[in-house]
Amino acid sequence: MNQDRRVTLFHAPNSRSTGVVILLEELHADYRTRLLSLKQGQQRQAAYLELNPMGKVPALLHGNCLVTEQVALFIYLSDLYPEAGLTPAIGDPQRGAWLRWLAFYGSCFEPALSDRARQVAPAPQMQCPYGDYDSMLATLTGQLEKGPYLLGERLSSADLLWGIALRWTVGFGLVPELPVIKAYVERLAARPSVARAAELDARWQAELGD
Repeated sequence: MNQDRRVTLFHAPNSRSTGVVILLEELHADYRTRLLSLKQGQQRQAAYLELNPMGKVPALLHGNCLVTEQVALFIYLSDLYPEAGLTPAIGDPQRGAWLRWLAFYGSCFEPALSDRARQVAPAPQMQCPYGDYDSMLATLTGQLEKGPYLLGERLSSADLLWGIALRWTVGFGLVPELPVIKAYVERLAARPSVARAAELDARWQAELGD
């Protein structure tokens, strides 16, 4: 493994950064973890805030390059390990669709879910980043119905992001368990990388004493 591709993931077990662990396992990436306990508030302590003032996980260090924000990590890592085949290369006709669905997750899905979880009425449609919840969900499910993956027959890192996000949000009742969503979640959950990440998270959580 090339040393210049080794990365360090700042990770809290069983949090949103678990999706990045799944991606790293899929990529067969050379990585190490720096564990943070959310229960103990370590993400809000000075040492981590100096790295990421937002106090969020995940964060990634690659040499002197800091990458934060989950979607940015998925793009960065997928491009760092192109031989895994989880990212369409620049010039590939599916590159735009891949970027679209990664951006849609951060710019539409998460704001919509945040409003729904907090039972907050969305902003007026012209000011709302996701328009309205029903349109957001219909846009997603319409694409999933073309399946089995967001890019059709081609698995990409975008599916790894969406697979775990939909599993959690369906579990919390924020997204309805529609047949197309249920099948998609089950398809992604069956991947060995998901089981491996769960094993690692259980071990890391025990190490943290959480």
